Amino acid sequence: MRDPETATDDRTRAGLSYAARGLLGFFTTIRGRIFVAFLCMSLLSGLLGLYAVVAISHIGTLINRTYDESLMSINYARATAADFAKMRTVFARRMHAHDAAEAAKLDAEIAELSTTLAEDLTIAVERSQSDRAVRTAGAVQAGVAAWEEMRRTLNPATAVSARWDELDQQAHAVDNQIDLLVNYTAGDGFTFRQAARVLVAREMQVNAIAAALAVVICGLIAWLLNRRITGPLAAASAAAERIASGRLEDRILAGGRDELGSLLRSMAVMRDNIQAMMAREVSQRRVAEALVTDALQTSREGVVVVDAAGRIALANDQALRFFEGLGAAIEAGTSLARLAGGSTSNGSEPLEDCVRALAQDGDIQLADGRWLRVSRSATQGGGFIAVCSDISLLKEQEDRLTQTNLRLDAALDNMSQGLCLYDAQDRLMVVNRRYSEIYGLSPRAIVPGMTTLDVMRASLVAGNHPGCDLDTLLRQQREAFHNGAWRTHFQELSNGRIVAIDRRETADGGFVATYEDVTERRRAEARIAFLAHHDMLTGLPNRVALGQQIEMAVAQAGRDYGFAVFAIDLDDFRPVNETLGHGVGDELLAAVANRLTACVREIDCVARLGADEFIVVQRGIDRPEDAAVLARRIIEVVGAPYSLSSHEVSVGLTIGITLAPSDGTSCDKLLKNAEVALDRGKTEARGSFRFFEPEMDARLQARRLLERDLREALTREAFEVYYQPIYSLDTDRVCGFEALLRWNHPVRGFISPAEFIPIAEELGLIVPLGEWVLRRACEVAAHWPDGLKVAVNVSAVQFTSASLVTAVREALRRTGLPGRRLELEITESVLVANPGSTTAILHSLKALGVRVAMDDFGTGYSSLSYLRSFPFDKIKIDQSFVRDLCIKDGTDFIVRAVIGLGASLGMTTTAEGVETEAQLAQLRAEGCDEVQGYLFSRPVPVSEVADVIRRWNGNSRAIA
Repeated sequence: MRDPETATDDRTRAGLSYAARGLLGFFTTIRGRIFVAFLCMSLLSGLLGLYAVVAISHIGTLINRTYDESLMSINYARATAADFAKMRTVFARRMHAHDAAEAAKLDAEIAELSTTLAEDLTIAVERSQSDRAVRTAGAVQAGVAAWEEMRRTLNPATAVSARWDELDQQAHAVDNQIDLLVNYTAGDGFTFRQAARVLVAREMQVNAIAAALAVVICGLIAWLLNRRITGPLAAASAAAERIASGRLEDRILAGGRDELGSLLRSMAVMRDNIQAMMAREVSQRRVAEALVTDALQTSREGVVVVDAAGRIALANDQALRFFEGLGAAIEAGTSLARLAGGSTSNGSEPLEDCVRALAQDGDIQLADGRWLRVSRSATQGGGFIAVCSDISLLKEQEDRLTQTNLRLDAALDNMSQGLCLYDAQDRLMVVNRRYSEIYGLSPRAIVPGMTTLDVMRASLVAGNHPGCDLDTLLRQQREAFHNGAWRTHFQELSNGRIVAIDRRETADGGFVATYEDVTERRRAEARIAFLAHHDMLTGLPNRVALGQQIEMAVAQAGRDYGFAVFAIDLDDFRPVNETLGHGVGDELLAAVANRLTACVREIDCVARLGADEFIVVQRGIDRPEDAAVLARRIIEVVGAPYSLSSHEVSVGLTIGITLAPSDGTSCDKLLKNAEVALDRGKTEARGSFRFFEPEMDARLQARRLLERDLREALTREAFEVYYQPIYSLDTDRVCGFEALLRWNHPVRGFISPAEFIPIAEELGLIVPLGEWVLRRACEVAAHWPDGLKVAVNVSAVQFTSASLVTAVREALRRTGLPGRRLELEITESVLVANPGSTTAILHSLKALGVRVAMDDFGTGYSSLSYLRSFPFDKIKIDQSFVRDLCIKDGTDFIVRAVIGLGASLGMTTTAEGVETEAQLAQLRAEGCDEVQGYLFSRPVPVSEVADVIRRWNGNSRAIA
């Protein structure tokens, strides 16, 4: 008995031997030879392509490194330079910013630019190609850090020129390091570019040589394959031709072991099979008949065969399912005539459906609701074959389509726009009802099938286009095309309606046109255009139209005549608005506009600039007296009482007059001069008129000059803070100082705060100016002995600013001054403006530890109610009471009452304006807590504060 392992080895060897023989046989066939040939060529192509891919990949790597590393490193190095330049620019702006909010915003921007610079520099280092670039980047980062440190420690108020020079030198050094970094990264990029070019040239040569060798080898393989296949293929072709010509007796040569030999052997077998196929033909016909019968029985259409005698000879299964009882009628040989006459065994309705269905072609609905489509074909024997198809689903789809079309028709008929759809031959396919309504046509005037010319003629016949003919309409239509595109065409009809016509091309070469009645829209646009140049309330020209009128008047003015510009302001209009309401005020303005218009000629112009300000342009005047006559007439007419809808109202008016061209030749100049004259009239004598005089403008220019100097002084911080001591009567020592703002003008000398503070409030400069005083006072007070406080005045405008609490908090934080050593003095006008928000601000300040004092107590409104409502720490008695304290006129009783009130409420009382020993003694006797005035010291600069403290408090530590 053989060993199992030996048997397994024998079977393995036998399998391998069989596989080897099969493989050898495969390579002896044509398929094998073709396979080997194409395999060789594919290998050559693959190797060539693989080599190209490797070369391209290598080149791509160099290119990627050139871009991703060198170019990106250059770009981010340049971005670093841009970031540092922006940091220097923002820092320069920061040095000139005096608003705390603006300064904080610029500091945040510098911090953000510093972060961006660090990120750009990091990317530049990561993409760099050499150690020298990395080292240079490190030097840049260190330089920027050093510049940042120098910038932070630089105080613009105290920094000397040397510190600024050091900062500029450091910035210059950083710029040089950044330039060096850019040069190093650019050099690395050039090195990689040269390497890439050399590699590309080498790979192109190698690829060209390899491609040439591959072409030669492939040509040799093709030539050898052709020699092996051509001879056997010719023999097989000749054998095929003999079989095709019917010479089946010719001998067919035996082939070899390849496919062509197999083909020849197959041809011999095919010849032998032809005779067998002819024998099978008869049997196949019988089979075909059976298949036809089977097809009839399995068909989805019902098939009914009726012979020449009218009897139903045959019906398939589907027909029997359509017509119940039809099978029994076929077995009985019943004719259609008998079925139609009702002579059936059961008289069921399905057979009635069958008679109706077979009577003629067409669609018929059965009793159960189904629909059949019947198609009859005559037979050679005189009968017919009826094919019945179930079209119930088709009918349902047709019904849905009909409903959809009905809805579409309803949508078209209810569109707000007219619509016409034309085909490629410009014939009307669809038109809706709205089109006929827009053009006033009868529904039958425009029907599908008409051409565009027919539609235009129908519109002309209806009289929609007076003065136009067909050629004119066609020209307008052509003009609507611009650069091959249709523009919206507006057509005005005879009834005044305006129709906007749009046209869009369709996919089949036709077009759809829509017609929209835009009459109301055009009227609204005209109204908007009117309102753009006119006042909506009065209908008078506005500032834009007034400027045009004045420019026209200037252009027409000559040497012999000119024109006058009147600036008119109603004197008592605000009380009317506040007491009677804005509705009455608007009615009054409209009435004033009507009277002004009645006072002037047609060539003159009346305009409203806003609120109760009107402008009159009087043309064609020879002398100022003409303008004076008109001014008197306007004052008389407009100043007469008004009988409005619900009230009797009287108003006065003041007029400022300027003459052209003597007073100016530009709109702005004339309006400004008229306003100047109006202001002078309102100041001197309301209810009259004033002509413009050059000295009025001189006063205005002086004020403008002071405003400009004030702005420049704020920018340069050209102000000083003086300090007046506050003396405590309890301790007989100076307990603090009040900070007072002083402005030493380089030309005009010291300017009183009463002169420039109101201007600063009007210009909105009081907020930054007050914050500067607050910061400066806190900086100085931080170096005083701990027991001394500083008081800073806060204007009403500054107190209502949202930044007050923030400014106080920031000043305390930067200077380190405790909140208890800072007093903010406010007047009662702050409390009158907005009590709700004022309370919130006062509580916020108290939360910072800051003390709040009411200044000028007793000179405002309802002071006692304010003391009860607001958390004050101190009240200051105005110097007007202290000045007359020793005069027996009742002032001493007022001062005594205020001091007692402060003591009762737990508030400190400070008396201002103490100048004599008698006043001091009286205040001490009344129990006043603190005093200040010229008796102790005038306001002194910061350099003399230490002397004042030593004089009243004795020796103390040095004060910076």
